[in-house]
Amino acid sequence: MKKSYSKNDLINANSRSKLIAIAKEKNIALDKTLNTLSYEKELVYLQLQLLKLQQWISDNNKRVAIIFEGRDASGKGGTIRRFTEHLNPRSMNIVALDKPTEVERGQWYFRRYIKRLPNPGEMVFFDRSWYNRAVVEPVMGFCNNEQYNIFMRQAPEFEHMLFEDNIVIIKFWFSVDKKQQSKRFKSRMNNPLKQWKLSPVDIEAQGKWDEFSHYKEEMFSKTHTSFSPWIIVNSNNKKKARLESIRYVLSQFDFNKGNHDSSIYPDPNIVRRYHRSIKQQD
Repeated sequence: MKKSYSKNDLINANSRSKLIAIAKEKNIALDKTLNTLSYEKELVYLQLQLLKLQQWISDNNKRVAIIFEGRDASGKGGTIRRFTEHLNPRSMNIVALDKPTEVERGQWYFRRYIKRLPNPGEMVFFDRSWYNRAVVEPVMGFCNNEQYNIFMRQAPEFEHMLFEDNIVIIKFWFSVDKKQQSKRFKSRMNNPLKQWKLSPVDIEAQGKWDEFSHYKEEMFSKTHTSFSPWIIVNSNNKKKARLESIRYVLSQFDFNKGNHDSSIYPDPNIVRRYHRSIKQQD
């Protein structure tokens, strides 16, 4: 059984040295604890910067859409929560659409996403997006070849129209390797609070790993553009992925960041612009 600090320990420990002393007394894994404390401190700092960014976006009537894509259990949802947990909900939305209705299936594919794009002064976070049709749908048989090919032709054109209308689009792909994905699936199975996250499609996806890889590469090849590039986030380490993706977003805007003792520029070993020569783990 893992040993950890009690609530009283954390309340009474008013210094780093006190925390270290308690760790030694209780035989707590000190390195892990210190890493967690460092992560929490850094996260709070970056979330304060996000609040400044949100105010700047609101004051300047900017429209920002941030897309989170990746395999199941790659850490998208947890990262979105860290982005948004302290933001003003009046000028922020999270979009996580269910499967299309019968009416929506008869409409132009992008229509239901257009309705959820940001208004002036607003940030919108897409927990999966129109790129369902680029990877998940063809792998799982939820669209036919004609629908897939039409989407792949139209997606860059659609995003170019958004770009020309001054909507800022940031496209993240959270990259997790097969071993780590399997580990996270097992963790979900054993946690009653997270079992709802696991669906039959998720389990089936492990057996279709190579097919997902193929369609993912096709997506990058045909939809990575100068005006709407793909940003690859190494998400095997969830905490690093969260911090570095927040840093990437902050680095894309010229708002008043104030005096800061922590870099807001992302680690290039964790967050990188897609390029064909990059060796990917998924």
